[in-house]
Amino acid sequence: MSKPKVLIADDHLIVAQGLAALLRDEFDLVGVARDGHELVDLARRLAPDVIVADISMPSLNGIDALRQLRKQDVSAKVILLTQHKDPRIAAEAFRAGAFGFLIKQAAGDELVTAIHEALQGRTYLTSMIARDLITPLLQTQAKQPGHKTELTPRQREILQLLTEGKTAKEVAAALNISVRTVEGHKYEIMETLGAKSSAELVHHAIRLGLISV
Repeated sequence: MSKPKVLIADDHLIVAQGLAALLRDEFDLVGVARDGHELVDLARRLAPDVIVADISMPSLNGIDALRQLRKQDVSAKVILLTQHKDPRIAAEAFRAGAFGFLIKQAAGDELVTAIHEALQGRTYLTSMIARDLITPLLQTQAKQPGHKTELTPRQREILQLLTEGKTAKEVAAALNISVRTVEGHKYEIMETLGAKSSAELVHHAIRLGLISV
């Protein structure tokens, strides 16, 4: 019987190597992606059964990469890793379609179990976050249908690039859009999040798991 195929995505080489060492005896490791865009590309080309991805990656974070994969009908089960014990980020991950959410510190103990659960079509939440904290957060959007609190995928991408230190001109070049469009999105982002400054935008980006601290 062939081993399940696993794709790893992490911009830190030493972390990716550690994950590979943990998984290679039981799974077929088909590749390593260094950012979200490469993850999407490799997932389409390599057709893994499971993807293990860091949330905080440059250019495109793991959650938004997952959203792109779902839009492109990539069937791989995605398990997301993070350093943050924030149930709001976990809720966002599951809303995006994740099959697992792990804290990096616990990945060594829980990752193999999470992969097996995902392969069986079941979700896995790290024991370091109580599941009863996630449920009300997952239901929040349904309770407030008329209140815009979420960013569009394009806005999330722009917010991540801006809070990584890129100028509006650099963001425009990276996304092949105009500077005016970037500025328009930035205004809408600040309105949606209630942010009054660039510093507050960074705070929200950290909260949303778009960048790490």
